[in-house]
Amino acid sequence: MAGAEAPASNSSPSPVMPTSPALAVSELVLASASPRRRELLARLGITPARILAPDIDESPRPREIPRDHAVRLAAEKARAAAAQAPGTLILAGDTVVGVGRRILPKAEDEATARRCLALLSGRRHRVFSAVALLSPEGVLREALSETIVRFKVLTAEEIDAYIAGGEWHGKAGSYAIQGSAEGFCAWLSGSHSGVVGLPLFETRRLLKAAGMRLA
Repeated sequence: MAGAEAPASNSSPSPVMPTSPALAVSELVLASASPRRRELLARLGITPARILAPDIDESPRPREIPRDHAVRLAAEKARAAAAQAPGTLILAGDTVVGVGRRILPKAEDEATARRCLALLSGRRHRVFSAVALLSPEGVLREALSETIVRFKVLTAEEIDAYIAGGEWHGKAGSYAIQGSAEGFCAWLSGSHSGVVGLPLFETRRLLKAAGMRLA
Protein backbone atom coordinates (compact mmCIF):
# COMPACT_ATOMS: atom_id res chain seq x y z
CA MET A 1 0.00 0.00 0.00
CA ALA A 2 1.68 3.17 -1.16
CA GLY A 3 2.16 6.24 0.96
CA ALA A 4 2.84 6.82 4.62
CA GLU A 5 1.33 4.34 6.98
CA ALA A 6 -0.93 5.32 9.82
CA PRO A 7 -0.21 3.93 13.30
CA ALA A 8 -0.44 0.17 13.20
CA SER A 9 -2.92 -0.30 15.96
CA ASN A 10 -5.41 1.93 17.65
CA SER A 11 -8.57 1.77 19.66
CA SER A 12 -11.38 4.24 19.14
CA PRO A 13 -12.06 6.00 22.43
CA SER A 14 -15.33 5.21 24.14
CA PRO A 15 -17.33 7.95 25.79
CA VAL A 16 -17.03 8.26 29.55
CA MET A 17 -20.17 6.75 31.00
CA PRO A 18 -21.23 5.63 34.45
CA THR A 19 -20.67 1.96 34.98
CA SER A 20 -23.46 -0.44 35.75
CA PRO A 21 -23.50 -2.42 38.98
CA ALA A 22 -20.98 -5.25 38.95
CA LEU A 23 -21.97 -7.83 36.34
CA ALA A 24 -21.14 -11.52 36.42
CA VAL A 25 -19.62 -13.26 33.41
CA SER A 26 -22.64 -15.58 33.42
CA GLU A 27 -24.83 -12.65 32.31
CA LEU A 28 -23.07 -12.09 28.97
CA VAL A 29 -24.78 -12.84 25.65
CA LEU A 30 -22.51 -13.23 22.61
CA ALA A 31 -24.11 -11.96 19.40
CA SER A 32 -22.09 -14.21 17.14
CA ALA A 33 -22.21 -17.85 16.11
CA SER A 34 -18.48 -17.76 15.31
CA PRO A 35 -16.59 -20.52 17.12
CA ARG A 36 -13.46 -18.37 16.82
CA ARG A 37 -15.00 -15.60 18.92
CA ARG A 38 -16.08 -18.11 21.55
CA GLU A 39 -12.54 -19.50 21.67
CA LEU A 40 -11.07 -16.03 22.02
CA LEU A 41 -13.49 -15.12 24.82
CA ALA A 42 -12.42 -18.29 26.61
CA ARG A 43 -8.91 -16.81 26.80
CA LEU A 44 -10.41 -14.13 29.03
CA GLY A 45 -12.06 -16.81 31.16
CA ILE A 46 -15.49 -16.08 29.70
CA THR A 47 -18.13 -18.56 28.62
CA PRO A 48 -21.19 -16.69 27.32
CA ALA A 49 -24.50 -17.48 28.95
CA ARG A 50 -26.16 -17.52 25.54
CA ILE A 51 -25.18 -17.44 21.87
CA LEU A 52 -27.25 -15.52 19.33
CA ALA A 53 -26.70 -15.11 15.60
CA PRO A 54 -28.48 -11.87 14.62
CA ASP A 55 -29.51 -11.70 10.99
CA ILE A 56 -28.62 -8.28 9.60
CA ASP A 57 -27.82 -6.91 6.16
CA GLU A 58 -24.02 -6.76 5.98
CA SER A 59 -23.86 -5.02 2.61
CA PRO A 60 -21.60 -1.96 2.58
CA ARG A 61 -23.29 1.39 2.14
CA PRO A 62 -22.33 3.63 -0.79
CA ARG A 63 -18.88 5.16 -0.20
CA GLU A 64 -18.62 3.46 3.21
CA ILE A 65 -14.99 2.86 4.15
CA PRO A 66 -13.77 -0.36 5.84
CA ARG A 67 -13.32 1.20 9.30
CA ASP A 68 -16.85 2.65 9.40
CA HIS A 69 -18.33 -0.54 7.98
CA ALA A 70 -16.87 -2.66 10.80
CA VAL A 71 -18.04 -0.28 13.53
CA ARG A 72 -21.55 0.01 12.09
CA LEU A 73 -22.05 -3.74 11.69
CA ALA A 74 -20.86 -4.52 15.22
CA ALA A 75 -23.34 -2.02 16.65
CA GLU A 76 -26.18 -3.28 14.46
CA LYS A 77 -25.50 -6.87 15.52
CA ALA A 78 -25.59 -5.85 19.18
CA ARG A 79 -28.91 -4.03 18.78
CA ALA A 80 -30.44 -6.88 16.79
CA ALA A 81 -29.42 -9.36 19.49
CA ALA A 82 -30.83 -7.10 22.20
CA ALA A 83 -34.21 -7.31 20.50
CA GLN A 84 -34.06 -11.10 20.99
CA ALA A 85 -32.67 -10.94 24.53
CA PRO A 86 -33.82 -7.65 26.11
CA GLY A 87 -32.34 -6.63 29.44
CA THR A 88 -29.07 -8.53 28.93
CA LEU A 89 -25.46 -7.55 28.34
CA ILE A 90 -24.73 -8.05 24.63
CA LEU A 91 -21.27 -8.41 23.07
CA ALA A 92 -20.97 -8.22 19.28
CA GLY A 93 -18.10 -7.89 16.86
CA ASP A 94 -17.31 -7.54 13.20
CA THR A 95 -14.07 -7.90 11.27
CA VAL A 96 -13.44 -6.23 7.92
CA VAL A 97 -10.45 -6.56 5.60
CA GLY A 98 -9.71 -3.44 3.62
CA VAL A 99 -7.35 -2.52 0.81
CA GLY A 100 -7.35 1.25 0.67
CA ARG A 101 -11.00 2.30 0.72
CA ARG A 102 -12.07 -1.05 -0.71
CA ILE A 103 -13.95 -3.52 1.50
CA LEU A 104 -13.09 -7.12 0.69
CA PRO A 105 -16.04 -9.51 0.89
CA LYS A 106 -16.52 -12.63 2.94
CA ALA A 107 -15.89 -15.20 0.25
CA GLU A 108 -18.72 -17.62 -0.45
CA ASP A 109 -17.33 -19.06 -3.68
CA GLU A 110 -13.93 -19.97 -5.10
CA ALA A 111 -13.90 -17.22 -7.71
CA THR A 112 -14.31 -14.54 -5.04
CA ALA A 113 -11.65 -16.16 -2.87
CA ARG A 114 -9.18 -16.22 -5.76
CA ARG A 115 -9.78 -12.55 -6.53
CA CYS A 116 -9.21 -11.58 -2.91
CA LEU A 117 -6.03 -13.61 -2.54
CA ALA A 118 -4.65 -12.22 -5.80
CA LEU A 119 -5.37 -8.70 -4.54
CA LEU A 120 -3.67 -9.36 -1.18
CA SER A 121 -0.64 -11.06 -2.70
CA GLY A 122 2.59 -9.19 -2.00
CA ARG A 123 0.97 -6.13 -0.46
CA ARG A 124 -0.20 -4.58 2.77
CA HIS A 125 -3.80 -4.51 3.85
CA ARG A 126 -5.66 -3.50 6.98
CA VAL A 127 -7.92 -5.51 9.23
CA PHE A 128 -10.50 -3.58 11.23
CA SER A 129 -12.03 -5.49 14.12
CA ALA A 130 -14.84 -3.66 15.89
CA VAL A 131 -16.41 -4.55 19.23
CA ALA A 132 -19.77 -3.33 20.50
CA LEU A 133 -21.04 -3.86 24.03
CA LEU A 134 -24.67 -3.02 24.75
CA SER A 135 -25.64 -2.83 28.41
CA PRO A 136 -29.00 -3.98 29.84
CA GLU A 137 -29.87 -0.28 30.13
CA GLY A 138 -29.15 0.33 26.44
CA VAL A 139 -25.76 2.02 26.83
CA LEU A 140 -23.56 1.23 23.82
CA ARG A 141 -19.78 1.10 24.20
CA GLU A 142 -17.58 0.61 21.18
CA ALA A 143 -13.92 0.00 20.35
CA LEU A 144 -11.95 -0.60 17.19
CA SER A 145 -8.70 -2.45 16.56
CA GLU A 146 -6.75 -1.67 13.39
CA THR A 147 -4.02 -4.04 12.24
CA ILE A 148 -1.69 -3.88 9.26
CA VAL A 149 -0.85 -7.19 7.61
CA ARG A 150 1.48 -7.84 4.71
CA PHE A 151 1.28 -11.03 2.65
CA LYS A 152 4.15 -12.54 0.74
CA VAL A 153 3.82 -12.78 -3.02
CA LEU A 154 1.55 -15.78 -3.52
CA THR A 155 2.26 -18.24 -6.30
CA ALA A 156 -0.52 -19.81 -8.35
CA GLU A 157 0.26 -23.13 -6.67
CA GLU A 158 -0.07 -21.62 -3.18
CA ILE A 159 -3.42 -20.05 -4.04
CA ASP A 160 -4.64 -23.34 -5.55
CA ALA A 161 -3.62 -25.26 -2.42
CA TYR A 162 -5.28 -22.74 -0.11
CA ILE A 163 -8.48 -22.80 -2.13
CA ALA A 164 -8.48 -26.60 -2.05
CA GLY A 165 -8.17 -26.57 1.75
CA GLY A 166 -11.45 -24.65 2.14
CA GLU A 167 -10.32 -22.32 4.96
CA TRP A 168 -11.35 -19.29 2.91
CA HIS A 169 -15.07 -20.00 3.00
CA GLY A 170 -17.03 -17.29 4.80
CA LYS A 171 -13.89 -15.47 5.91
CA ALA A 172 -13.37 -11.73 5.57
CA GLY A 173 -10.83 -11.17 2.83
CA SER A 174 -10.96 -14.91 2.04
CA TYR A 175 -8.42 -16.03 4.62
CA ALA A 176 -8.18 -17.20 8.21
CA ILE A 177 -4.93 -16.14 9.84
CA GLN A 178 -5.35 -18.76 12.56
CA GLY A 179 -5.00 -21.43 9.87
CA SER A 180 -2.48 -22.13 7.15
CA ALA A 181 -2.74 -18.57 5.81
CA GLU A 182 -0.52 -17.48 8.69
CA GLY A 183 2.27 -18.91 6.55
CA PHE A 184 1.52 -16.17 3.99
CA CYS A 185 1.89 -13.40 6.57
CA ALA A 186 5.29 -11.73 6.16
CA TRP A 187 4.56 -9.42 9.09
CA LEU A 188 1.75 -8.09 11.19
CA SER A 189 1.54 -4.92 13.24
CA GLY A 190 -1.40 -4.68 15.60
CA SER A 191 -3.73 -7.24 17.15
CA HIS A 192 -3.45 -10.88 16.11
CA SER A 193 -6.67 -11.71 17.98
CA GLY A 194 -8.35 -8.84 16.13
CA VAL A 195 -7.44 -10.39 12.80
CA VAL A 196 -8.84 -13.72 14.03
CA GLY A 197 -12.11 -11.98 14.87
CA LEU A 198 -12.17 -10.43 18.36
CA PRO A 199 -9.49 -8.05 19.70
CA LEU A 200 -8.98 -9.19 23.26
CA PHE A 201 -7.41 -6.03 24.66
CA GLU A 202 -10.31 -3.87 23.49
CA THR A 203 -12.91 -6.46 24.47
CA ARG A 204 -11.58 -6.84 27.99
CA ARG A 205 -11.43 -3.07 28.43
CA LEU A 206 -15.05 -2.63 27.34
CA LEU A 207 -16.25 -5.40 29.64
CA LYS A 208 -14.40 -3.91 32.61
CA ALA A 209 -15.80 -0.44 31.84
CA ALA A 210 -19.30 -1.91 31.81
CA GLY A 211 -18.77 -3.29 35.30
CA MET A 212 -18.06 -6.93 34.54
CA ARG A 213 -16.02 -8.76 37.16
CA LEU A 214 -12.90 -10.06 35.43
CA ALA A 215 -9.56 -11.20 36.80
